[in-house]
Amino acid sequence: MLKKFIHIPYMKYIVVSVLGFVLIGFVGSNSVLAHLDNKQRISELNDEIEYFEEEYSRDQARIRRLQTDPKAMEQIARERYFMKHDDEDIFVLSDDERHSLTKKSADETVK
Repeated sequence: MLKKFIHIPYMKYIVVSVLGFVLIGFVGSNSVLAHLDNKQRISELNDEIEYFEEEYSRDQARIRRLQTDPKAMEQIARERYFMKHDDEDIFVLSDDERHSLTKKSADETVK
């Protein structure tokens, strides 16, 4: 049976072609699968580039506003660093659940 299969005309060309297709398509760093993975990675990186370019332009606008508007600097100082005038009081309200969870666990261990 094997001899009949081997003696089919053009069989060596068919075998070499199939092996070549498998090697090119699925094996190695230059395969079609690797090429598709690289295209997907390029697409993801382009999306990241767009995101960071938007953030960069937004940050540049904030910097320009801070350089030209003194009230913007005061606003950031008040919001981020809790700075205040001498005649003001600051109350910081938090809806953080960590504090309430640690208090409950401490209450449960006391019982």
